[in-house]
Amino acid sequence: MEFKDVVTASAARQIAESIRSAILDGRLKVDERLPTEEELAQQFGVSRPTVREALKRLAAQHLIRSRRGPTGGNFVASPAPEEAALSLANATTLMVAVGDFGLDDVATARLELESVCCRLAARHRSDADLEAMRRELGRQRDSTLTDEEFCASDVRFHRALVDATGNALLRFVMHSVVEALQPVSNMIIFRVRDRQTIADFHERVLDAVERRDGEAGVAALRDLMAYIRDRYREALERRAERAG
Repeated sequence: MEFKDVVTASAARQIAESIRSAILDGRLKVDERLPTEEELAQQFGVSRPTVREALKRLAAQHLIRSRRGPTGGNFVASPAPEEAALSLANATTLMVAVGDFGLDDVATARLELESVCCRLAARHRSDADLEAMRRELGRQRDSTLTDEEFCASDVRFHRALVDATGNALLRFVMHSVVEALQPVSNMIIFRVRDRQTIADFHERVLDAVERRDGEAGVAALRDLMAYIRDRYREALERRAERAG
């Protein structure tokens, strides 16, 4: 009977963290080639499967990329904002699903973060930003739109609001709020919310941003979040009644 080398998870994790730290503090540069698996195994005093597991962890974090061929190997990757934002959104969705974030926390976080975005959008929005928001509002007024299409338009409207800030870091951070938390909210309340009421709130936000009145936009967002909180409670009460 033959046995394969056992991969020690803790050792692989420690190796991945060591290489990750070297990347983050600049000891390893973007596009720099890492030592081979055999060289890393010798340096860390572990088996090649353990090193391979560590490299898989780094690849999953988009910190390294692999290339085949004579000049191939594992290289330090340049962070891709879209991939990192997607990973953040996926993690956020999972944490909401398992109950790490409560619905009140979600609503509060959305209000506070989007309020910042609304104020900046009122200052920096362009005609293209307004048109993107106006286009989604027009879709939301269409009574033939399916619930799934309405929810997708809802996400795009808030994404356009964030884009209007002109702040790249805010766009990155808000990706998990807009792309993860908002669909979760919609999934819970879509049976009890009124689509045209949501569109009315969006119209108030758009009007305020167009007039460069950030505080009026924040007031509209506050009313929207209050409406969503009420629908949360209603949806949960209905769920409890059905369970009873």
